[in-house]
Amino acid sequence: MATLYTRNNCPFTVWPGTLTGAGIPQLSNTGFELAPQAWNAITVIAPWSGRIWARTQCSTSGLFTCATANCGSGQVACNGVGAVPPATLVEFTLAPNGGQDFYDISLVDGFNLPISVTPQGGSGPNCTTTSCSANVNAICPPELIVKASCGNTIACKSACLAFKQPKYCCSGEYNSPQKCEPTNYSMVFKNQCPQAYSYAYDDKTSIFTCSGAPNYLITFCP
Repeated sequence: MATLYTRNNCPFTVWPGTLTGAGIPQLSNTGFELAPQAWNAITVIAPWSGRIWARTQCSTSGLFTCATANCGSGQVACNGVGAVPPATLVEFTLAPNGGQDFYDISLVDGFNLPISVTPQGGSGPNCTTTSCSANVNAICPPELIVKASCGNTIACKSACLAFKQPKYCCSGEYNSPQKCEPTNYSMVFKNQCPQAYSYAYDDKTSIFTCSGAPNYLITFCP
């Protein structure tokens, strides 16, 4: 069992969402609101594999919808539906009985806001904070920019999402670590957030492990 704490350090409200994978039932809380400086705790029974993200600029009147990372459920709870890219993702695979957990920050689906993950307790040579604290939106290439109706940049697409080409998506003939290499676009993300996944096979510098950690702190806008 582990507790996932989420804290909002952004100067605006966010709406975190959760998605459980690997055929495991969804968590009791799949979406919630976090005002600035607010926090929340989710208890997870291991083994568990899933992801957490934050939605921004959400409309709470009528059908619930968000400008970035919307899960499309029409409610604050995502109810087993994942984030619509672009979205900064935190990914976990938690092991039972004090085994080795895996966690990472992924920009493979693009970026919408900064995130960090900090294990609280636990051990291992790679049991440490991983962070994407930079505002990638500020340096997003024009062809990847997602804008709000007011014209402000609110998210940055991945090249895969923008161009749907195998070399950017690590698909088809590029579906292997040997064939799918960093691109100029993935390096934009990597240069800003060296610890985060910038494309599908960016494993060497992006996977973190921890054994026996009772808690993890996910911070939005660290």
